This record gives sequence, C-alpha cells and structure tokens, in this order.
Amino acid sequence: MKFGPRTNSSRLRLGGRGRPGLAASSAFTLAEVLAALLFMAIVVPVALEAMHIASRAGGVAQRKSEAAQMAVRLLNDAIVTTNWNQGVQGGTEAAGLRQFRWTLRNDPWTQDPYQTMMRQLTIEVAFTTQGRDYSIRMSTLVDSSVLTNMP
Repeated sequence: MKFGPRTNSSRLRLGGRGRPGLAASSAFTLAEVLAALLFMAIVVPVALEAMHIASRAGGVAQRKSEAAQMAVRLLNDAIVTTNWNQGVQGGTEAAGLRQFRWTLRNDPWTQDPYQTMMRQLTIEVAFTTQGRDYSIRMSTLVDSSVLTNMP
C-alpha cells in the first residue's frame, strides 16, 4: 500500500478482495516466509514419525496375523496326532521369508480340582520384526483320558 498524495494522473486500482484504492500485492513478506518455514520445520518431522509408527504397526499386525494362523495350525496338528503328550516341544517354522519360533507346553489344568484328566495345551509363537521381539500365545484344553483309552 502506498501512502502519499494522489495526483490526477494516478489511476484507481482494484486491490485484494475488490476494494478500491489498494494496490494488488503478489509477493510474500519476509515474516510470512519465515513463519511458513518454521511451520514446516515442525510439521514435517512429526508427519514422518507418524508414518514410521504406522508402518511399524502395520508390519507387526501382519506378522501377528501370520503367527496366529501358524499357532492354530500347529495346535490342531498336535491335538490330531496326539503329539502334545510328549512334554515341551518347539521348533522353527518358515512362512515365506519369515521365521517363526514356536513352543508347545502341556500343563495340568488346575482351575477345577475334580478334573484331573484335563490338560492345558499352550503354544507360543515368537517372531522378530523391525528389530523387536513379539509373540502370541494360544491355549486350549484337551482330555488326556483319550490317550489312556487308545488301543
């Protein structure tokens, strides 16, 4: 905006928002540029960290889903083949390029003292993603009297 006396030769221009008397300005001030740079210096690192956290959460969720599917399969195999009565078992399973470590435990079920034939099978599947260790655990009950009645 220019100040000073108007001469007859000066023209009336329409400036911002259609107000007469103001000259149109198309440049940013130094203060506006510095404020925008400060805002970007704060927002960009926060946005990048949020993207990193979201990526890690997605990777962990995918691996947990694969580990859960593997745990169900291993638990069902152990029940069907009655291999669960051999104490603590473990191993490593590969799913594509990923490695999962698993442990199967056979413990007495102590919740009901009158049920001495029930056993609790617990499988834990562990995996590493992005430098951190994670695991899932699933349990089920089996009737150990089935083993004693087998031919």
